[in-house]
Amino acid sequence: MAIDYSEYKLSVKEKYSFFAVGYVCIFAVTYLFYHSLLFSAVSGFVCSLFKGPFENWKAEKRRGLLITQFKDLLYSMSSYVAANIQLAQALEGCLENLKSMYDDDSPLIVELEYMVRNIRENKESEIRLLQDFAERSSCEDIENFVQVYVACTVTGGDMEKALKNTIEILMDKINIEREIRTLTAQKKFEGNIITAMPVIVILFLNIFSPDYLSPLYATLWGRMLMTGAIAGLALSRFIMDRLTDIEV
Repeated sequence: MAIDYSEYKLSVKEKYSFFAVGYVCIFAVTYLFYHSLLFSAVSGFVCSLFKGPFENWKAEKRRGLLITQFKDLLYSMSSYVAANIQLAQALEGCLENLKSMYDDDSPLIVELEYMVRNIRENKESEIRLLQDFAERSSCEDIENFVQVYVACTVTGGDMEKALKNTIEILMDKINIEREIRTLTAQKKFEGNIITAMPVIVILFLNIFSPDYLSPLYATLWGRMLMTGAIAGLALSRFIMDRLTDIEV
């Protein structure tokens, strides 16, 4: 079955895990801030609102893995192109080579098996399968490569040189993205600590000095302050994610 990499659908097991973990986390945080079992039990269902963002995060993570593996496909394919081997045979050879590097359920292995199987059994066009893969991948680098490959095939261009240039451009982009992730990783870690610190402080105060926080749980103004604190934490987390989300 062809995979649409622009979206990710949680499996039944993943859904149960997501809702179980999400419900427990939201229940615990809500109870820590409000000390109300009923309100916390109801608030736990808010985790369903995060299902969409979580699926988007999973889809983005899978696309990142796909483009990293695609780089190795280009390296493997370049040797076959240099030897003037047909694309169908090159894909089969690349599949065997990459199976020693990646698991059978990795995105690129699944795609190569899908293309090789359709070429063998259904006699489908290699170019059409590549174009379909590029369209489903939602990755600009893969789409650009397929466009270059189709242009070279139609016009009789220098495939080896085009492939070499594509690999160089792709490697430069991957290296830049790796440097950006390295630079932002520390800031993300610091942001996670800053977000968690208020929760940890409130937890320790509840354990060691519950009387100190009792007005926050027994008065209207206390409830409002706690609500403002949760809203501030959520807003700061959102701003941090936007600032560190840099696309190349």
